[in-house]
Amino acid sequence: MKNRKNLYTVLLIMVMAFVITACGTSAGDDSKTKDQKTEQLTESSKTAENSEKEEVDSQVIEPDTENTSEESSDTAKASENQSDILVVYFSATGTTKGVAERIAEAEDADIYEIVPKEPYSDADLDWNDESSRTTKEQNDPSVRPEIGSESIDLSGYSKIYVGYPIWWGEEPRIMDTFVESYDFGQTTMIPFCTSGGSGIGRSGSNLADRAGSGSWQSGDRLSGNIDDADLQEWIDNYK
Repeated sequence: MKNRKNLYTVLLIMVMAFVITACGTSAGDDSKTKDQKTEQLTESSKTAENSEKEEVDSQVIEPDTENTSEESSDTAKASENQSDILVVYFSATGTTKGVAERIAEAEDADIYEIVPKEPYSDADLDWNDESSRTTKEQNDPSVRPEIGSESIDLSGYSKIYVGYPIWWGEEPRIMDTFVESYDFGQTTMIPFCTSGGSGIGRSGSNLADRAGSGSWQSGDRLSGNIDDADLQEWIDNYK
């Protein structure tokens, strides 16, 4: 009887040990399963994040492409909207330059300065000196001082203002150099001059004759300190 009890006790212990081992194994399996599920969720999350990132990246590229297209379009528009009016001027002391710049601003025009290859010094401009450079040039209608500024493409301009000072009652000889160097076609040419008191005289007609092209207007003398209203009124005469 005692032996049977001992046998039952041993069997009971073995069963309990088996149950405890099985539970431990199940718990371990459950833990592994949870870890696997966690890893799967993490991977899924990363995949989703990568997909979203790829979508965002692709969206970033598209606006850049559109902007490039818009920039090209803007560049084309800028070319189309270039002014068809040009202000050309020669200025030895700055007076004609000031008027030319104001005309260009009022007309929203392009501007081009005629720069002599050999600049004029104060001594050159001394009209009281019979041996000064300008006196000699103006006394010889055949003189053509060389222009030092780069040549300009006149295609596309429908109206050109031509400004200069009056020297000895005429245009400076360098203006003759300029008009003889270009073909103005049928472009409207508007001469204007600045001076201490002399009018435009025959300088405008001289330029027209020597140019041999362009539709030359009578032009006028403009004071270096002409007010804005009078300048605009003069400009409006050639609209």
